[in-house]
Amino acid sequence: MVDEQFSDPRLAALYDLFCPWDEREDFAFYLPLVMSARSVLDVGCGTGALLRRARQDGHTGRLLGLDPAAGMLEVAQAHRDIEWVLGDLDTVAGWDQEFDLVVMTGHAFQALVRDEELRVALRTIATALTDEGRFVFETRNPSAREWENWDVRYSRKVVDATGAVVECTCRVKRPVHGDVVSFTNTYTSPSWNGPRQSSSTLRFLGPEALSAFLSEAGLMVCEQFGDWDRSPLTASSPEIITAARRNG
Repeated sequence: MVDEQFSDPRLAALYDLFCPWDEREDFAFYLPLVMSARSVLDVGCGTGALLRRARQDGHTGRLLGLDPAAGMLEVAQAHRDIEWVLGDLDTVAGWDQEFDLVVMTGHAFQALVRDEELRVALRTIATALTDEGRFVFETRNPSAREWENWDVRYSRKVVDATGAVVECTCRVKRPVHGDVVSFTNTYTSPSWNGPRQSSSTLRFLGPEALSAFLSEAGLMVCEQFGDWDRSPLTASSPEIITAARRNG
C-alpha cells in the first residue's frame, strides 16, 4: 500500500526537506556502491535523490528508479537523464540479469509487509541481478525497538519552497503487536486550509527471518552490518544492513 504522503505531490515535495541529504547516513553508505556499478536499480527510489547525486557525480551507466508513488516520481522526473518507472516489484516484469546492483534505501524494504508481497519482490530482484550482482538494503533491527522514540525523532518543522513553515507530528499506534508498526504523520502549516495526514505500516524482521526469505528467493547473504559505519551486527545494533547475491 502506498503511503498517502508519497502519493500527494504536495507532500512528496516536502520529503527531501524532512529527510535532507546531509542527515542521510544511508546515502553516504550507498553512493560509493552505486558509483562502482555499471547498472543500478533503486527500488522505492522516492524523489530519486540517490540516483540524481550519482549522475551529478559522474555516473555514466544505467540508472533506473522504481517507485509506486506518483507524487514521488513527479518530483524525480524533473531529472530526465535517469530512467523512472512508476510501479512496484509486484507489477514490473522482464528484467533478466540486467542490474549489477539493486538497492532499497530509506528502509523501503520494511514497507513489504505481507509474506507473499515480500516473496514476489525478492524473486523479481533475484531475476534482475547479474551473476555477480548484489542486492543491498537495510531494515531496522527489531531488538533495538527504535519506534519507541519516533514521536520525538520524526516530529519536526521545515520551511518549504514558498517560505511557509510546515510542521510534522509523528504518532505511533500503540500497543505494538508482532513484527509490524503502524504510525501516522500529520502535517500542518499556517498557510494551509487544514492539516494533511498520512498513515504507514512497516514490518520489522530479524536476521534469521530475513535470511530465510532471501534463501527462498534464491539469494544468499554476503555481508551484514549493524550500522552505517559497517560495524558488526549485534542484538543492540540499530540497523540490519544486508548485501545479498544470487545463490549458485
